[in-house]
Amino acid sequence: MTPRSGAPGAIRGGLLRRHHDFRLLWLGETAGKFGTSVTGVAMPLIAVSTLDAGTFEVGLLTAATWAPWLVIGLPAGAWVDRTRRRPVMLAAAAVSLVLFAAVPLAAWAGLLSVGLLVGVALLTGTSAVFFQTAYTAYLPTILAPEDQPEGNAKLHGSASAAQIAGLGSGGLIAQLAGAVNGMFANAATFLVSLLCLSRIRHREPRVPRTPRPRGALASEVGEGLRLVARDPWLRTLTLFGAASNLALMGYQSILVVFLVRTVGLDPGPVGGLVAAAGTGGVAGAFAARRVAARLGTARATLVFELGLAVFALLIPLTVGGAGVLFYVAGGFCVAAGVVAGNVIKASFQQRYCPPELLGRLTASTAFLNYGTIPLGALLGGTLGTVLGVRTAMWITTAGAPLAGLILLFSPIGRTRDLPASRERGAGAGIGQDSRSVPSPGATSVSGDPDLESEQR
Repeated sequence: MTPRSGAPGAIRGGLLRRHHDFRLLWLGETAGKFGTSVTGVAMPLIAVSTLDAGTFEVGLLTAATWAPWLVIGLPAGAWVDRTRRRPVMLAAAAVSLVLFAAVPLAAWAGLLSVGLLVGVALLTGTSAVFFQTAYTAYLPTILAPEDQPEGNAKLHGSASAAQIAGLGSGGLIAQLAGAVNGMFANAATFLVSLLCLSRIRHREPRVPRTPRPRGALASEVGEGLRLVARDPWLRTLTLFGAASNLALMGYQSILVVFLVRTVGLDPGPVGGLVAAAGTGGVAGAFAARRVAARLGTARATLVFELGLAVFALLIPLTVGGAGVLFYVAGGFCVAAGVVAGNVIKASFQQRYCPPELLGRLTASTAFLNYGTIPLGALLGGTLGTVLGVRTAMWITTAGAPLAGLILLFSPIGRTRDLPASRERGAGAGIGQDSRSVPSPGATSVSGDPDLESEQR
């Protein structure tokens, strides 16, 4: 059993050098993000270029990826809190590996269709619900509290770098080998993730199988929802994340259609442009802790989540030639703000929430945060069909800075730092001039689509 990095006698230094289990988790997560990013380009390109799908169908494909959060997100959190997290992650990675490998096989057999892609998106999205919920609750079990900010920054930073490489590779693979064959790259990265997770030495203690009364699952789900609803910091962050993801996914769901059909780019340059914009995520991950230390975690959250979000309005100005720089600049700023905000938020939640409730907190916030993602995807597809793609881009990108106003007019706008504990946070929320704060909405991370560097 590997000692946590803060244990007595642990060798100090960078986490990747001194912490075997974190290194494996980092490698597996980075590989997974690379493959998912390839899919984020390949799946819409398969729909658009191979199956001649319409704008609404492309939006539906993205919505299907995130719909499971609305259906099973809440019970998944309660269930994960009842069991060990690593076996859940292993099973989810194995299911995703099989499903993504099945797409090119179905194409070779002449069975590929938009319906099949939507089915794969639904099932891999279900796996992602369990993986993300278990992963968020698992990380604090292998890292000491003082190492969690560094761990979160490294995971988000490397994930952003992997996404950049994956997005660029997705367009290149689509051009050289075909969009369908690009799915093999994603399947291979889930194999790497599976192998890394299986070699982690840390073993969680067995969760005792105590009989639970009828309705216990519903009661545990309700406990997570009440935690979010009653806590001013978690409530503010969750509302912001839901509103922000509605806007972000609104334009991301039709981004490939916008760049290919409206701007007139080929698949290869699309991947390269999205990758260039995604470098903002790496910059945001590295800047998060430094800016938070200088300004305070609450003020840094406003800078990242409101100040940088304004630049999303550059994206609809994109045209051919040098005009693509509007997309690169706007996408860079949005990615930087989202990833930096997610780094601050992840460290805040791990420090603020009791460990035994972390799975339920993750599921409850994700249910609301990620639950608006399929709605945003459908909104983007519908607006693009009814009003035109460029008009839809204007409407959805404008939602990104508007969502940041939720933070500005909350206690976050009146304080320097997020609270270090629930006791301090609750006290500040009720009196004392509200001098404490939360941090932004839920990422993906990740998880995850996926321009996951741009999800809460």
